[in-house]
Amino acid sequence: MPKEKEKKVKAGGSYNAEQITVLEGLEPVRKRPGMYIGNTAKEGLHHLVWEVVDNSIDEAMAGHASNITIVLLPNSRVSVTDDGRGIPVDIHKQTKVSALETVLTKLHAGGKFGGEGYKVSGGLHGVGVSVVNALSTWLKAEVKRDGKLWVQEYKRGKPQGRVKPVGPARGTSTTITFEPDPEIFTVLDFDWQYILDHLRQQAYLTKGVKLIIRDERTKNKNTYAFYFEGGVASYVRHLNHLGEAKHERVFYVNKEVDKIQVEIALQYIDDYKETTFTFANNIYTVEGGMHLIGFKTALTRTLNSYARAKGYLKEKDDNLTGEDTREGLTAVVSVKLKDPQFEGQTKAKLGNAEVKPIVDNVTGEALAMFLEENPRDAEAILAKCLLASRARLAARAARETVLRKGALDGFALPGKLADCSNKDSKESELFIVEGDSAGGSAKQGRDRRFQAILPLRGKILNVERARLDKMLSNNELKSLIIALGTNIGEQFTLDDLRYDRIVIMTDADVDGAHIRTLLLTFFYRHFKPLIDGGHLYIAQPPLYRVQRGKDIRYVYTDDELEKAKKEMLSLKAAKEEIKKGKKAAKVEVEVTPVGQGEDIEPTEVVSAGGVSIQRYKGLGEMNPQQLWDTTMDPQKRFMKQITIDDAIKADEIFDILMGQEVAPRKRFIQTHAKNVKNLDI
Repeated sequence: MPKEKEKKVKAGGSYNAEQITVLEGLEPVRKRPGMYIGNTAKEGLHHLVWEVVDNSIDEAMAGHASNITIVLLPNSRVSVTDDGRGIPVDIHKQTKVSALETVLTKLHAGGKFGGEGYKVSGGLHGVGVSVVNALSTWLKAEVKRDGKLWVQEYKRGKPQGRVKPVGPARGTSTTITFEPDPEIFTVLDFDWQYILDHLRQQAYLTKGVKLIIRDERTKNKNTYAFYFEGGVASYVRHLNHLGEAKHERVFYVNKEVDKIQVEIALQYIDDYKETTFTFANNIYTVEGGMHLIGFKTALTRTLNSYARAKGYLKEKDDNLTGEDTREGLTAVVSVKLKDPQFEGQTKAKLGNAEVKPIVDNVTGEALAMFLEENPRDAEAILAKCLLASRARLAARAARETVLRKGALDGFALPGKLADCSNKDSKESELFIVEGDSAGGSAKQGRDRRFQAILPLRGKILNVERARLDKMLSNNELKSLIIALGTNIGEQFTLDDLRYDRIVIMTDADVDGAHIRTLLLTFFYRHFKPLIDGGHLYIAQPPLYRVQRGKDIRYVYTDDELEKAKKEMLSLKAAKEEIKKGKKAAKVEVEVTPVGQGEDIEPTEVVSAGGVSIQRYKGLGEMNPQQLWDTTMDPQKRFMKQITIDDAIKADEIFDILMGQEVAPRKRFIQTHAKNVKNLDI
């Protein structure tokens, strides 16, 4: 565009067809990859695998495939093969090229956008294998059908020739092999465990289909195979393998109504939390939707009807609430339908209104029959729900006593809270500090305008197996709940959060790590919306203070410590060489590791060749200015934001580490002990 014309455009004087850019084919995907796969980091990279695997699972859900094989190859290549019908290779009437090439080069092209190719499809949550093609340096499609092996290769989405047969072949199948483009992605390493977890979940949701994954990047060539005849009932047993089941039989129903497939399984365990996962066409709907509403409604109604009919609830008794019927519940709700309508850009919520009454009816009828046919299981379930009801009433009384309306309006904030002067929650942050000593340093070192300090004394209650009334009788947790301002339980309101950032700031030792874990458990179980909203952080205080002369550095890891020592000693040696009149350009210093974390006691200073090293074991060892400079100053500090990449995995880890079962925790520690660094004993 000429410069003169460009100036006119910027001034708003000229805007015509010449300024309209048209991106053809797969160009939009390469131009804005985040719009199609979320991001270009780890999640986006693995999304390429999910897109190809989803196509194969769609074949399986349509009844045409029973085996899917995923192979991780060297050079970041991935191969996905299914024994389905094979993507058609004949000429497409509209595009005038092979149907295979059409699917691989056109957005929103495939057998799922109309016609009778697929009854249901999970692949609709992305835009298919064409996006994978666009974001790969190289892709190869191999199709077995019509007695021949058909092949076509691509480079960055552009075909390198026509689809052509290269020889005879038996049976039918599709193999897609691709290599992600390093110009697009910031990471190219596929995570073996991440892929395993995803494929295990997909195998539970597609019963009777065998998923095989093989890692050929290493000499061991690890291979896993997932196959579950029980469907989501097997999934519920897996989720409950660490808990104590309240009843032996898992409730399970799988029924199709008006071309909507409903598959549900549930079981109660001896726990206080609810674990319900919902899926639509194998897509995890993290925010639920119509299928979840239908399930919850039917569950509460059916259990109340049965409890009344069998005399568990008397006429004077109130009905069980939804909260009562879901305490200790583990459930998986999976629906499959022709045209899913997902709400929001992340496709996290199912919006099809017709799904709600169907799930409600299917759940209600099947659960009523299950309770009648299994009276001992029904008795155990009702006993659990009635106990939850009594505890809820007791907790409500305790909460009304503790959390009066005025307490959350700022009139009765805990006395130990040093609040900030700024009343705008968007600009304020709360530091939860371990101990009065660190609390004193933090209060003196903070910026009073926007930083509030709440010191906690000792280790808080482990809430993994504590009811709400017991939590509210714990003074430390009570102070924290009131300081947050959001209330708790069914009265929780995120809009009333008093601070935009909640920062956990504990000592860099075993006790500090334990307190941090207890606090994370507390937030994960009772304030998960704070984590989902990106409000929870962990402060990163330095491990060491390294000094040589006037050169003072704070370092956060042992690797940084060795680097700092080497630089300081190299500088010292260089200066000595200069004094002798020699060149200092090639000075090398052999550094013997000294002053490692396990050898330095609190406040002890170790000297090595003129470099003094202080190991901080407690925040209270820093004076207010040091604490501000290293941990609290927004311009200098390091903070980790807490996120939940995989809620199912996170839930399981909290169960293992904080639950009452000792054996799983022991196995976990034995398995991961070798990976622990800087363990203070």
